[in-house]
Amino acid sequence: MIFSLAVYAAPYSSQASYSAYKFAMATLEQGHKLHRIFFYQDGAHNATNLASPPQDEFNLQQAWQSLAKDHNLDLVVCIAAALRRGVLNESEAKRYNKPSHNLADEFTISGLGQLVEAAVVSDRLISFG
Repeated sequence: MIFSLAVYAAPYSSQASYSAYKFAMATLEQGHKLHRIFFYQDGAHNATNLASPPQDEFNLQQAWQSLAKDHNLDLVVCIAAALRRGVLNESEAKRYNKPSHNLADEFTISGLGQLVEAAVVSDRLISFG
């Protein structure tokens, strides 16, 4: 079965982002395919490279990155949601004359069309948040 996930919650404001991560891991362990993980609204905060949780806490942003590397996953952040929350890749930082960018490796910025496409391609689109 092909799944895509939509993550609407910030990483540490609720259990939703962590639940999405655990669901993604379980999906892959069961032999299913993950087509895309789309971060929307406050979910865009999952993609910042500037979050620094205490060392004794789970680092969700790094966990997403590792999962993406290990399984060649598509982690997409909604561009409008990212810009509103100060999550920028290098080209958007230049476009808006910002001094730096903070999009974590393995994440890409794109539009809502990527969420629509994920829904069309996947057997199930599961939302968290």
